[in-house]
Amino acid sequence: MRVHQSDTNAAAESELHITNPADGTSVGSIAKTGEAEIRETIQRAREAFPGWRGTSAGERGQMLRAAGRALAEREAEVAELHRRETGKDLEGALGGVRAAVDTLLQYSELAPVHRGKSLLGSGTSLDVMRPEPRGVAAIVTPWNDPVAVSAGLLGAALAMGNTVVHKPSERCPHLGVLLGEILAEHFPHGVLSTVTGGAREGEVLVGSAEVDLVAHVGSTHAGERIARSVALTGAHLVRENGGNDALIVDSGVPVQWAAEQAAIGAFTNAGQICTSVERIFVHRDIAADFIDALAAEAQRWDAEERVPPLVDDRMRDEVHEQVRSAMDRGARARVGGVVPEGPGSRYPATVLEACTPDMAVMREETFGPVAPVMIVDDFAEALERAAADEYGLSASVLTPSLGHAHAAIDRLAVGTVKINNVFGGAPGGAAQPRGRSGAGFGYGPELLDEMSTVKVVHLEPVPE
Repeated sequence: MRVHQSDTNAAAESELHITNPADGTSVGSIAKTGEAEIRETIQRAREAFPGWRGTSAGERGQMLRAAGRALAEREAEVAELHRRETGKDLEGALGGVRAAVDTLLQYSELAPVHRGKSLLGSGTSLDVMRPEPRGVAAIVTPWNDPVAVSAGLLGAALAMGNTVVHKPSERCPHLGVLLGEILAEHFPHGVLSTVTGGAREGEVLVGSAEVDLVAHVGSTHAGERIARSVALTGAHLVRENGGNDALIVDSGVPVQWAAEQAAIGAFTNAGQICTSVERIFVHRDIAADFIDALAAEAQRWDAEERVPPLVDDRMRDEVHEQVRSAMDRGARARVGGVVPEGPGSRYPATVLEACTPDMAVMREETFGPVAPVMIVDDFAEALERAAADEYGLSASVLTPSLGHAHAAIDRLAVGTVKINNVFGGAPGGAAQPRGRSGAGFGYGPELLDEMSTVKVVHLEPVPE
């Protein structure tokens, strides 16, 4: 049978084709969910909501716990698919799955003890603030840590009594479908569903008037599009989007340690972490030695093959374009900055020196293993330049000065400030991003507040 080009194009537009970022081999194709089916899925979630809301918090927690244990039993299968579809190394993928299991178990325990508040009224009345589920939740998740992030949002929403329609990233749809199949088996029909697709399918989902809550983790561009859609429906929106996270390297710190911290922040998972170090401001007193040490770290990371591939060629092209643009404007690549030959979408750990604030690598999220460095005269200048940003996700400061640390905590308008450890932090924290990075608590116990709404109740007896 002869296949017409128009038929081929139609098939391509209705499917997602995924290749392994490590070697370019095919992972497979998966059909996008059609608009009518997305709306039917939302309607099923709407119909399931009254029953799920009426299920006690303890019972919901038991089901969520069973789902978490089921995921743990299949961690190797999920991690392997994660590796093939996103390029994450197997150890990191397995760590993400285990973090997802821990998160599901955490919310299974936290939600049943999530408390409202009692209010001080008259002696003959009862006044309380009662948390209630919001309704149907549309949850849109990313590809860079897809299992752990999805588990957090899905777990919190389900535990609080919402029904969920989940759209995983179009860059890892097979993984999202597998996760949905594993979890959904432990909930009543319609309580948890998965749809697939790209931006168009996502817009159908989040723009539905039948959706009461939208939670999104992903790019700023996508998040701002979602915010415009949700503004028309009135749904509650939680979003954690991109960042342009600064690292300040103050004088007086051990140079080798500072370079190691910068490398961890910029190169871990090939820089594909929303809180990766995106721009570095180093004090002139130690700049030369720091850049030398950071370049050596980048070479070591590449030699030890610690930098995984970027998620696909499109992402690598975007990263390289920012690097090329910076070099056209006067930046110099001490290490990296060249697209390697061969299959896959690898990009080397790259250190750029002589960077200036007008360069895209200093103004925008690069989302690749790139460490752009700008030299500053003192800590005050570093703090001023770090604070001059439209984003507000996180920032890191390496300094021996307690006064400088306090100044950074006070001045940097970000959700998280990390002092002397680029990825440090106790468990259970819940930050609120600012600016173009989003809004609302995206994780931690406080996410349960985002997934619920509060009703004030005043109760008095009938007069005798």
